[in-house]
Amino acid sequence: MGKSFGGAPVTLGGNPLLKVGDKAPNFTVVTNDFSKVSLSDYDGKVKIISVVPSLDTGICSTQTRTFNQRLGEKENAVVLTISLDLPFAQARWCGASGLDHVITLSDHKDLDFANKYGLLMNEFRLLARAVIILNENNEVVYTEYLDEMAGHPNYDAAVEAANKL
Repeated sequence: MGKSFGGAPVTLGGNPLLKVGDKAPNFTVVTNDFSKVSLSDYDGKVKIISVVPSLDTGICSTQTRTFNQRLGEKENAVVLTISLDLPFAQARWCGASGLDHVITLSDHKDLDFANKYGLLMNEFRLLARAVIILNENNEVVYTEYLDEMAGHPNYDAAVEAANKL
């Protein structure tokens, strides 16, 4: 089935989408203060990677808040929300939202995550909505790639998968 954004067809650029059992590639993105961080900086932890087109939209905000609330305090785990939003916008959104467990990361500069994970919507230069859960060894244990970017992920299934780790 094809991917769409608000009903408009989109194509995803970059590598093929990851599958359960794959080793997640390392990537480099920037934090809200523009410092570089890589997946390898979270080695030894469970990673819940919540990918959103833009934090400034209702569904993306809900997705980020939901994972903050439901998985943010999980021991030995980190929730990483990745978008192409500028770090300034991410910092503003986090400050206004009062979220304290989710780490927002921006791939706006190099599209390293977008290309390595195959999640760049070419038509909009935004990330496609997805949830990817990695175990402590960066092996993919759960994926959900939405067909319609204006939809919500299956929060219960993602939380259940993360809680099994």
